[in-house]
Amino acid sequence: MKSKTIKFIGIIFVFISINACKNNENKNSNTNTEAIIDSAFSGESIFNLTGNWHTQNNETIALSALKGKTLVMVMIYTSCKAACPRLVADMRDIESKMPKDKLDKINFVLVSIDPENDNPKRLKAFAIANNMDASHWTFLQGTKTSVQEFANVLAVKYKQISPMDFSHSNIISVFNSEGELIHQQEGLGVNNKETVETIIKTINE
Repeated sequence: MKSKTIKFIGIIFVFISINACKNNENKNSNTNTEAIIDSAFSGESIFNLTGNWHTQNNETIALSALKGKTLVMVMIYTSCKAACPRLVADMRDIESKMPKDKLDKINFVLVSIDPENDNPKRLKAFAIANNMDASHWTFLQGTKTSVQEFANVLAVKYKQISPMDFSHSNIISVFNSEGELIHQQEGLGVNNKETVETIIKTINE
């Protein structure tokens, strides 16, 4: 886990540095480009990533809108018939092991790697069909660029192999309330004891 965290920090540092340079180049322009670094977040926070996302309720948000809760995040796509159903089951299994009175401190987030097809309406239908439509579940549709940036930061690899099919990593990531990566679970149907313990410890701090 330690090596994964170091890798994550390195990737996001490079990403932020590159974008910071671009912003400096354009600081005298008349564009409305947002700064990539918000002084409210540490350099290790996922909330430094800019860009807007659409939720399953067709709300437009930035990742920073998720601040304040422990985040359990995974990347899937709704038409997946292989790994994604297992990842969804793994997310629901983690949810089932959370204290019921603490669910308001957790946000289970599923990010689509197929933004062209997974629009808010489709994400909403998927959420309902999988009993993931409670308030502590969030589904996100981004742009191809924002999804790729997000995947790079999490060290999640994916590749489109046909119009409706992707190969991808199977990683569930846990972030603290400030958007800093604290744990990753890799694989399908693996023992999630450490993941569950990490989440519970974080929400009780």
